[in-house]
Amino acid sequence: MTRYPAVAHQFYPGDPATLKKNLDKLIPRIPASQKIKASAVVSPHAGYIYSGAVAGETYSRVSIPENVIILGPNHHGLGPPVALMSEGQWEMPLGRIPINEKFAQNLLAKGSSIRADSPAHQHEHSLEVQIPFLQYFQQNLSIIPLVISHISFETCISVANKLSAAINDFDGDVLIVASTDMTHYESRKSASEKDRLAIERVLDLDPQGLYETVRRLRISMCGIIPTTIALLTALELGATKAELVRYMDSGETSGDTAQVVGYAGFVIC
Repeated sequence: MTRYPAVAHQFYPGDPATLKKNLDKLIPRIPASQKIKASAVVSPHAGYIYSGAVAGETYSRVSIPENVIILGPNHHGLGPPVALMSEGQWEMPLGRIPINEKFAQNLLAKGSSIRADSPAHQHEHSLEVQIPFLQYFQQNLSIIPLVISHISFETCISVANKLSAAINDFDGDVLIVASTDMTHYESRKSASEKDRLAIERVLDLDPQGLYETVRRLRISMCGIIPTTIALLTALELGATKAELVRYMDSGETSGDTAQVVGYAGFVIC
């Protein structure tokens, strides 16, 4: 199966040359010697005009390996709760990206909480917008893409166990990318206050605290489940530190601070 772009020309330029120039502006130049070998990153998924600077700064901090697991929220509700596209490739403006089918099949073999389902990925933007940033740094990229609906914390643990086991089975470096925006359509004051509480839980490497804080305070962090799973998996792999690279909101671009969307980028290592 080939998945074609759903939001090119909308969330990011669909023309390869224009997209490359756009990425050049969004991504700071950091020497390879200063890059971190990370377990996971958390990156936003809005249109590049709004959140691309946060994503660019976040990805510039880390070494991007050839194999990347991308976890994103399922905005459309299609397919099973944890839907893995397990075969085929993604046709993107900067080139075709294969799915690591061997890794995906090993992941599916580890239990029923993760299901193979390609249609769930067809219209979802949360993973797609991450890929040009990854391609910018890694010409030999392959992906393991999962879109995830709201699930219990116990199921998050189960998915993380399977991901960490599959990573440990794999002969090579793997990066986890969790795709999320933060608070949606509240005032800058309200959004920043709520997002600060979620950010503190990420920085404390506290996935259960993050999950419960977002639920209790009704923080509209759309990728809370991918972020929780990424934290759980990184901890199982030995992560000891999380860093906030940048936080901003859509008002910095639009000028409207009455209704903003928050964006945060983290590196977990």
